[in-house]
Amino acid sequence: MTGIASQTTPTTPPHVDRGVALWSIFGFWAFYFVLNTIHMAISRDHDQFSAMYRRAAVVLVSIVLTFGMYFILRRLEGKSMRFLVTVAFLVSIPASLAYACVNYTAFYLAYPTDSLLQEMAQMQVKHQMSPLAIIIESANNWYFFIASWGILYVALSYAAKVGHAERSAAAYRSQAQTAQLRALRYQINPHFLFNTLNSLSTLVLRQRTQEAERMIMNLATFFRTSLTNDPAADVPLSDEIRMQRLYLDIEQVRFPERLSVLVDVPEQLENAQVPGLILQPLVENAIKHGVARSSGPGTVTIRARASNGSLHLTVEDDADGAIDLSRRDGVGLSNVRQRLTARFDGAASCSYGPRDGGGFRVDLTMPLLHDG
Repeated sequence: MTGIASQTTPTTPPHVDRGVALWSIFGFWAFYFVLNTIHMAISRDHDQFSAMYRRAAVVLVSIVLTFGMYFILRRLEGKSMRFLVTVAFLVSIPASLAYACVNYTAFYLAYPTDSLLQEMAQMQVKHQMSPLAIIIESANNWYFFIASWGILYVALSYAAKVGHAERSAAAYRSQAQTAQLRALRYQINPHFLFNTLNSLSTLVLRQRTQEAERMIMNLATFFRTSLTNDPAADVPLSDEIRMQRLYLDIEQVRFPERLSVLVDVPEQLENAQVPGLILQPLVENAIKHGVARSSGPGTVTIRARASNGSLHLTVEDDADGAIDLSRRDGVGLSNVRQRLTARFDGAASCSYGPRDGGGFRVDLTMPLLHDG
């Protein structure tokens, strides 16, 4: 359970990346500064340099105010999107009022120019507006501009949650696929062990000690090799063939005069990657339903070919035609089909059927992958 828990996605709510949030704040107010500066330059207002310095001071204070909004929204990111939108609109009210106060102070109270004093006097006479009314009107005018950053942050938060959910789903799918591959892989060894122990028991009862000793050594090597490999990992085709040779060596102790083996694998395909023990159920079926039930000698053949970016593996036997082929579609073939589906997600296939003249053939097709 510990290994599984360590791989699961953290349950803490995802946050907007801190760097993205900072860039959004600086970019937001840089856009405001550039836009207003261009607007004032086009309108040919006087005291452009003085206004630019004042505007820069307002921007710096506004950045600090937006940081306050950021810290509030960040602490509430685990809440629903509707709640976050509501909070963004609410916190924009005091932020707008604070911005209006800073803007009024920078342009009308702190060393005001003659043109600014005239503008303020005209507003007070024409519109009968007090300084407080001017601040409130400015806050109202800039409210939605400031709130737009809050909505932008909520959108970034939503994107972070969606990305987190997609990564979590992908991680869970990967873990489920790995668990399925492991479960299917572990279905093989107990079945094989049961059959081998039955054969070993027969040899002991018949006092064929040398054959029994050879079978025990091969069995130990087979399991030592298979159990040290990751059940969900791919292995080079050469390793897979070596494992099948170990298994066939065990079976040749049972059928010394009846079992022949033919392996036809080109050297350039020896490092092709295949699911570990993917051939084991097929070779076992060839022995169990072919050679073991045949009235004469039989050959188990393993072939590998490559074409159009695919690897084609074939396992067949040439047992005589009196064999019951209906039992071939059992646990072994089902296991292989499920493992190919889990590993290659529909990009692999398994076809099978009787051979002309007797025997059975299974063809596997999968993507041709090489180590490294």
